[in-house]
Amino acid sequence: MASRSPSSKVINTEDRAQAERELQQLVDAVPQHIVVLSGDGRRLYANQAARDYHSLTLDQFLVEPIINCFHSDDIANYSRTRDSGIASGEPWEAEARLRRKDGAYRWFLIRGKPLRNEQGLVLRWYLTRTDIEDRKRAEWELRQLVDAVPQHIIVLAADGRALYVNNVAADFYGYTPEECLDAAKLKEKIHPEDFAGYLEARQHGLSRGFPFQTEVRLHSKNGEYRWFLVLFNPLRDESGRAVRWYATATDIQDRKQAEEALQRSETYLAEAQRLSHTGSFAHDAVRGEILYWSSEAYRMFGFDPAKGAISYQEARSRIHPDDLQRFDATRERGIREKTGAKIDFRIVLPDGSTKHIHCVSHPFLNPSGEVVELVGTNMDVTAQHEARAALEKALEEIKQLKDELYRENLALKEEIDQASMFEEIVGTSEVLRRVLVQVAKVAPTDSTVLIAGETGTGKELIARAIHKRSQRSSKTFVSVNCAAIPSGLIGSELFGHEKGAFTGATQRRLGRFELADSGTLFLDEVGDLPPETQIALLRVLQERQLERVGGTQSISVNVRIIAATNRDLKAAVATGTFRSDLFYRLNVFPIAIPPLRARKDDIPLLVEYLTERYASKAGKKIKNFHRGTLQLLQAYNWPGNIRELQNVIERAVILCDGETLSVDESWMQVESPRSNESGSGLARLGADQERKLIESALAQSRGRIAGPSGAAAKLGIPRSTLETKIRRLGIAKHQFKSV
Repeated sequence: MASRSPSSKVINTEDRAQAERELQQLVDAVPQHIVVLSGDGRRLYANQAARDYHSLTLDQFLVEPIINCFHSDDIANYSRTRDSGIASGEPWEAEARLRRKDGAYRWFLIRGKPLRNEQGLVLRWYLTRTDIEDRKRAEWELRQLVDAVPQHIIVLAADGRALYVNNVAADFYGYTPEECLDAAKLKEKIHPEDFAGYLEARQHGLSRGFPFQTEVRLHSKNGEYRWFLVLFNPLRDESGRAVRWYATATDIQDRKQAEEALQRSETYLAEAQRLSHTGSFAHDAVRGEILYWSSEAYRMFGFDPAKGAISYQEARSRIHPDDLQRFDATRERGIREKTGAKIDFRIVLPDGSTKHIHCVSHPFLNPSGEVVELVGTNMDVTAQHEARAALEKALEEIKQLKDELYRENLALKEEIDQASMFEEIVGTSEVLRRVLVQVAKVAPTDSTVLIAGETGTGKELIARAIHKRSQRSSKTFVSVNCAAIPSGLIGSELFGHEKGAFTGATQRRLGRFELADSGTLFLDEVGDLPPETQIALLRVLQERQLERVGGTQSISVNVRIIAATNRDLKAAVATGTFRSDLFYRLNVFPIAIPPLRARKDDIPLLVEYLTERYASKAGKKIKNFHRGTLQLLQAYNWPGNIRELQNVIERAVILCDGETLSVDESWMQVESPRSNESGSGLARLGADQERKLIESALAQSRGRIAGPSGAAAKLGIPRSTLETKIRRLGIAKHQFKSV
């Protein structure tokens, strides 16, 4: 063999170097990562795509720690696969996440192939790294979708080995998805009675390679067996060979139970229809023929089912002539509008008896949207109809008693709620005796009584005493505080209103006059009635008739009026704040109640009575009074009258720890001439003067309304009356608390 010339060697060397440069350029141009390792696994080279991905030079890449290139969770598995492949000298592959130069990680498929010499020794390893991030993301999304499907999904190899089980199936069994890949564990979940049949169907289906299905009971983690329909479908390769099997298991427990229930229900249906007097039917809406009538439907219409089917016209002939036109129109409208119908009609049986039928039908449509059938029920509601008629008759009778019962009930409730401060009148003084003589004389009559007196003197007690000694004592006593009701509502409160008379009038309401019919109506604080109500009250007193608010019908009432006031009505008439004609109508028989300071001889009896009353309620036994207590009580002028005395005694009983009652002198307010003047003249003042007087009293009491030192006591008027005046005048009472 001739030796090569030196020139040829140079050419060959240059060609090889050129080829290597071109090969390197070609490798760098490949968009795949290419890495070259030595036979023992040391990095020797990385192409441009790999270096650019990590933003490293070749020298940096060759020494870069693996932890800087790979995701920490993937290093162990990748290193194990790589080292095993290098040790065996066989091709290998692994999946791992590689860190990009911007810090993000992407999934790569890494494959290693060896380069061997003539003796078979591995000289180089060539690694290709292919970006599979999109595939991984698609697989992840597909798995999320599969796990969200409310079915058991299992992927099997061609030989039937489980490769994947979704979370729904794993959760049903109480296993992890990895545990479900164990054939022995899945076998435990199949009902023993179903296992042989399931296994035979599975083996036969897998061997044939065609889709198949079977039903089996599976054991859940809750300890119960449920029926499932299992469908197997093959995934074939290009040659048509099944390389995967996809199995879906659908819970059919409810269907199985429904099938059993349906079998039972068919047995019960006929008996249920008989007991409920309900017959089912199906009619051909196009031809007007009966497709189906239950046995109860035949009996309901007076036909014998044993004699065979009947026509629609025969059934229709049983409908009452007066209901026939309405029946046909309703049925045709239900077909035309495709809504079905609800119809109530009567049928006349051969013996002349009548039944009431409630019919409900539902339309069935063909693919063109046309009604082809009417399916529904006929219910015999004769008994209900008769019961309803009887009930309506009874309700009509009850309605006649309703107003009277309502009046008595409401009046009784108000009488309980507005009970007077005493159970009886206590006192032996001469001034009180004269009042009681007047009560005894006027009580048997029907005359109107006007009771005048300061607040707290017991005006309502006197009114009740008159009622109890009158011929109306067995009837209702109705009390109303005219000052406690807003002026906009006082008319409705006294005379009632009709439904819809004003906003919020959702039903008719009887007024106090109607509630007190045949009895006594007590109008407390009558001097505070607004002018328009005074006119209406005058008409009732004159004509004994009233009209409810929003009504037009006159209603006669038979009521005795007892009015009371702590105002000087004569002065109010003079100033024009109270109608003179109403005053004279009320002032038929005036009774003046003396204040407590005018009947101090009665204070010992009142104190004894009140002490016994409150001690009994508190469960205490009080036998004596502290020395000087009665003298202190009799020396006080009592601007709040008996109500103030009541409060003082109740407080003393609460604080009493022994058998001797004592009263603290500081509890009783010191009467000031200014407050006396205010209380007696408040009713005669104009709005501006009244406002100033009330604001002055509030300032003195530091915003307090009730109590012995409150503004009401200083003005000599009831707390409720003062509250009404404060609201009417728009006084901000809270501003005085800091004065």
